[in-house]
Amino acid sequence: MLPSLQESVDGDERELESSEEGERKPERSSNSYHCLYGYRGSGLHQGLGSDVGSPSKSSAETSSDDFSLSLVDTNLPTEAEMELRGLVAKYLNKGALFEGMGNVISVELSIPETRVGCYYCVLQPEKCAEGADPESRESPLEYVICFLGGSEKGLELYPFIIFRSGLKWDWRGKTCIQPLLRTWFEDLVCPIQRVVKLFQEKLAFVLHAALSCTPVEVNGSEERTEKDINRFLRAASLQDLVRESMTTSLCTASATEEQCKSVVIDLNGPQLCFHGAGTNRFCEDWTQAFLNVSEGGNPFLFRQMLENFKLKAIQDINNLKRFIRQAEMSHYALFKCYLFLKNSGSGDVLLKIVKVEYAEMQEARNVISVLEEFMRDQLGA
Repeated sequence: MLPSLQESVDGDERELESSEEGERKPERSSNSYHCLYGYRGSGLHQGLGSDVGSPSKSSAETSSDDFSLSLVDTNLPTEAEMELRGLVAKYLNKGALFEGMGNVISVELSIPETRVGCYYCVLQPEKCAEGADPESRESPLEYVICFLGGSEKGLELYPFIIFRSGLKWDWRGKTCIQPLLRTWFEDLVCPIQRVVKLFQEKLAFVLHAALSCTPVEVNGSEERTEKDINRFLRAASLQDLVRESMTTSLCTASATEEQCKSVVIDLNGPQLCFHGAGTNRFCEDWTQAFLNVSEGGNPFLFRQMLENFKLKAIQDINNLKRFIRQAEMSHYALFKCYLFLKNSGSGDVLLKIVKVEYAEMQEARNVISVLEEFMRDQLGA
């Protein structure tokens, strides 16, 4: 069983704090780093000489007959970059880096933080590039990208995040790549925290929209604010945790039902306004939990809390489905089902989700119809 909401929040704080070396500062360190290497050769799957990639080399390129690893861009100090390049070369040597498969490790470098989390991944941007010569004997240029900041535990909350962020990487020139690399932390890690600070108590409307797959329109916002809201909605969606067919059906139902029109967030006036938004006690309780840690300055904690929000929702969905199957044969189980919905604080969304999944099962649909009537009577009382 998942812990209670408060236990979950307290546990996340302790776990993320313990993953940092040394004394934890009250505010997040602004230091985040990136490193982009150009890689050419067959070293991804073949062994290399033991001297290849040694951090003692001082040039901006590490190479051998079959292997070339060159620095494209970084904001790391020289000594720390050489140490990181040595680690990257060792992973290449072991065949531990594969295209499109990211990984997170903890590294010790000559930087103020000493130990940081490092997300690394191999990319092949030229694979689909226009004008590429398919008959060229030269190995295609690949890139090894490294994002460093926070802790390993924190970065593990963002699997393959650069592929889901919507960023449009432009590999044609260094000047195009640099701005994207240098703002990766603010663009990819911090949006959840910024959205919490923006909406405050009204965050419950956003959580409810994400949970119920209700479309959201944003009016009058700056480009970054709109991107932050959209990233928050994607991160809060249950799409990665439940069957794709169910979320597709749920989104279709949300778009077609009269009572589930798009939620409109209006940021034009002095105060933000929501139109057509819904909420429930479940989302309001989690909103308060987010606000209770909003002054902590740890953006990774917000992501962890959002993951726990989704896991608790999935647990409630699975429990309701189990109760519904039991209620098909027992009036007592039907009563338990009703009590569970009443106490969950999210009965409206839970019923909507299971109704979509059980659309082809007549007995389950009958139970759901009775539960819907119970819930309507409760609201009217």
